[in-house]
Amino acid sequence: MEETTKIRKRSEIPVEDTWALEDMYVTDEAWEQELATLAEDEKVLLSFAGKLGECAENLYGYMEKNEAVNAKAELLANYCMRKADQDTREATYQAMVGKFMSVVVGLSAATSFETPEIMAISDETLDGFYAAYPALERYRRYLTDLRRRKEHVLSPAEEKLLAAAGEMAQAPDNIYGMFADADITFPDAVDSEGRSHQLTQGTFVPYQTSPDRVLRKSAYENLYHSFAKFKNTAAATLNAQNKQLKFFAEARKYENAFEASLDRTNVPTSVYLNLIEAVHKNFDKMHRYVRLRKKLLGLDELHFYDVYAPLVADVDKKIPYAQAKQTIYDALAPLGEDYRKVLQEGFDNRWIDVYQNEGKRSGAYSAGAAVHPYVLMNYSGTLDSQFTLAHEMGHALHSYYSNKTQNPIDADYVIFVAEVASTCNEALLMEYLLGKTTDKKERAYLINHFMEQFKGTLYRQTMFAEFELNIGRMVAEGKTLTADDLCAEYRRLNEMYFGPDMIVDDEIAMEWARIPHFYYNYYVFQYATGYSAAIALSRKILSEGESAVKDYLNFLSGGCSKSPIDLLKGAGVDMTTSAPVEEALQLFGTLLDEMEKLMEE
Repeated sequence: MEETTKIRKRSEIPVEDTWALEDMYVTDEAWEQELATLAEDEKVLLSFAGKLGECAENLYGYMEKNEAVNAKAELLANYCMRKADQDTREATYQAMVGKFMSVVVGLSAATSFETPEIMAISDETLDGFYAAYPALERYRRYLTDLRRRKEHVLSPAEEKLLAAAGEMAQAPDNIYGMFADADITFPDAVDSEGRSHQLTQGTFVPYQTSPDRVLRKSAYENLYHSFAKFKNTAAATLNAQNKQLKFFAEARKYENAFEASLDRTNVPTSVYLNLIEAVHKNFDKMHRYVRLRKKLLGLDELHFYDVYAPLVADVDKKIPYAQAKQTIYDALAPLGEDYRKVLQEGFDNRWIDVYQNEGKRSGAYSAGAAVHPYVLMNYSGTLDSQFTLAHEMGHALHSYYSNKTQNPIDADYVIFVAEVASTCNEALLMEYLLGKTTDKKERAYLINHFMEQFKGTLYRQTMFAEFELNIGRMVAEGKTLTADDLCAEYRRLNEMYFGPDMIVDDEIAMEWARIPHFYYNYYVFQYATGYSAAIALSRKILSEGESAVKDYLNFLSGGCSKSPIDLLKGAGVDMTTSAPVEEALQLFGTLLDEMEKLMEE
């Protein structure tokens, strides 16, 4: 059954278009029975308290049991959360999620002795444990990574105090969420025919992509004028967020919050700084893109409400789901038959929940369960939907290979590498489509789609990262972030990134107030680095073939068995240099060249 405009009830979706959650638990009752066993597991884990440093056997026994319990908890989580997402109105599954979370919080509290006890073991003693009990080698990577931050772990009393303060530390993020998602309201946007359109955070971006400039301008001004009314509240909230990050970083003996954040995932701060530097060196390409946008839209003045307006009319072509799967399968031929065999397995064996239904969670995601990955889609038959499917199956196969190859404790990869596998699939799909099309309009549409990814992911996310870095530095120097300071810095960065052909107005200077990523703790830069790494890998795969594919599949199989930097180095991409970012931006320049030529013809 193909996509339809009517939103169906869950019961109306054909089984073959839904995910096979029974592969995890045959019934809800089976899930309940498994959940109940965690109480006994908790008792077993608690029996090791105070004993981890006594002998190798105790440490191994605890690690083995904890690994098994975590694997069980992950499967339990996957089942109830996937059930809840397929119809968010279903109280039964919301209750199951709540019940699960309650049990897991208790389990986490019961095992809080783990970190301080492992930290207390001397290096000499631990080396003796490995020598005396070779089976403990299974956990060397985990123990080494945990102990890597030993100097930043405090006394048990201090740790308890910091843990108790954790809920208060969440306050700025919670306040921001309530303010931005629940409390703030916006006047309706009005289109060129005088019709009103309800404006929310959710409808804002679709309105910004409308060909109706009056609607775009109205939505833009109404949103930012509304935020401006609360600029001091928004500034105080963001200031509080940065102050709490500073407090916890200094308490843990880091130089600053920036260093503390990146240390958590073992990514050098130089990677973040190199990204910003490389993008700065390539501002000329972004400025060219802005000039081209202004020209193609036929505007005397380009405003920020024109940034997402379509440059090329939508190629009105519906892509049935079956066709999308086949195109993706064909496009990923460069990744080899082993990869495509697993991809087809996912397509054929209900890894994917395909269509929208009433109450279903919006958007798309991949979840890497032990039995096999699961992908949530709301497939709509558009080009974007096809790219989303390729993207999420990239995540899915990353999880598949890591789970298949690594022990559970080493299988879960970090966010720094997560976006690489998904974006690499998108890049290969784009190259395939560009190679197949003979229609000038379709080619221009595809190139524009590709360029938009560079603008939105590489340049814009790097600008966010630079803003976050700069305001963090202000706070580190003892400064209080005021609305005027934040607006001035945000305006300055927009002027730098978008160049002289963009009108940088008062409204865009308020955008910082609606960006949730500034409450994620130096997180957003990873979108830009992941995108750059993916572009570099896709070019390497296309140019070098089998050897590059072998390295790439090893990367997908790596989980967290090595640091994220070392995993990418193994695939042939060194993110400690600016080379991958430079290479990606060179491609952006090439796309600009072609787009300019296409538009002149």
